Amino acid sequence: MEEIDVKLRADGVQKKVISPGKGELSTFPNGTKVKFHYRTSLCDGTVLDDSRTMGGYSKPMELILGKKFKLPVWEQVVTTMREGEIAEFTCDVKHTALYPLVSLSLRNISHGKDPLEGQRHCCGIAQVHSHHSMGHPDLDKLQANPQPLVFTLEMLEILPPGSFQMEIWAMTDEEKLQVIPQIHEEGNALFKSGDISAASEKYYSAIACLKNLQMKERPGDDHWIKLDLMITPLLLNYCQCKHLLGQYYEVLDHCSSIINKYNDNVKAYFKRGKAHAMVWNEAQARADFAKVVELDPSLETSVAKELRAMEDRIREKQKEEKGRYKNLFNYSSKASATASTG
Repeated sequence: MEEIDVKLRADGVQKKVISPGKGELSTFPNGTKVKFHYRTSLCDGTVLDDSRTMGGYSKPMELILGKKFKLPVWEQVVTTMREGEIAEFTCDVKHTALYPLVSLSLRNISHGKDPLEGQRHCCGIAQVHSHHSMGHPDLDKLQANPQPLVFTLEMLEILPPGSFQMEIWAMTDEEKLQVIPQIHEEGNALFKSGDISAASEKYYSAIACLKNLQMKERPGDDHWIKLDLMITPLLLNYCQCKHLLGQYYEVLDHCSSIINKYNDNVKAYFKRGKAHAMVWNEAQARADFAKVVELDPSLETSVAKELRAMEDRIREKQKEEKGRYKNLFNYSSKASATASTG
C-alpha cells in the first residue's frame, strides 16, 4: 500500500484512509464495475456534491473502468481501494479542472435532466475557461478559479468483468452490435408473457442503440443499410406493442417511416392499416389492406377479418351517434313544448 501512496503523491494525489476495507486489493482489469458513494469538497471543507443527498435521494456512483470517464483521477484513485473502504483523496488542480462539467452532468442526472444540459455550446476544455454560466454559482466560481478538491469515497462494491450485465451506454460499438439480438429476444419473451409495456421498452432500447450507431454512418452506405435492416423488425415489434397499448398515432408514424424506405414491407402496411382502422381512417385503412393483399395474396383471409372488424366498429359507432342525435332531438322537442305551455 505504501508503494501505491508514493505513486499517488508523485502524481499530485494525497490519500488518507478513514476506514480500512476488507479482503485483498483487486487488480481492477478494464471492464471492472465499481460502485461508490462520493463527497466532493473544497480544501476549506465547503461541500460541493454528496451522492447520499444529491437530487433528494441517495444514489451511488457507478463507473466501468477503461471507458474513459471525464474525470480520469476517479478511475485512478478507486483502484487503490478495497470493498468497504472509506478514504479521502486530495487532488491537485491538474486533476480537477474538468470537475465543474462532471458535477453539472451528475446534478442534471440526479434531477432527471439531460446530463449534457447547459454544456452543448462548446467543448469541455473551452467551457472551463469561458465565462459561460453553468447555472450553479458554486460551479461558476470553481470554473473561474480552478483549485484542488477533496474527494471522500466509500467503496461499496467491486464487480469483475463478466459478473454483471453492462448497460448499453457503457458498451463499445462492437459490444452494442453483439448484445442487440439478446435484447430482441428479451423483448420477445416479455411480449409472450403478456408484459407488453416492458417489451416495448426493450425494443425501444435496442432501436435507440442501433440508431446511435447508424448516426455515425453515411445514409445509404452499406453499413448504414445493414443497421437499418436490423432496426426495421425491432420497430415493427415496437409498433405491435404500441398498437396493443392503444397508441395508434405512434404506430402510424413509425410504419409510414418504414414504408417510405421499403415500399414492399407487408408487415408495415398491415400494422398501419390496423392503426388507421382504429382511428376511423376508413379510406386509408382500406388502401393499406389492399396493398397487403397485392404484396402477399396469402394474407387475404387475415385482411378480410380486419375489414369485417373495422366495418363492425363503424356500424356500432353510427348506431351510437344515431341514438345520441335522437335523444338530443327528443330533448329539444320536450324543452320547446315546455317553453310554449309555460
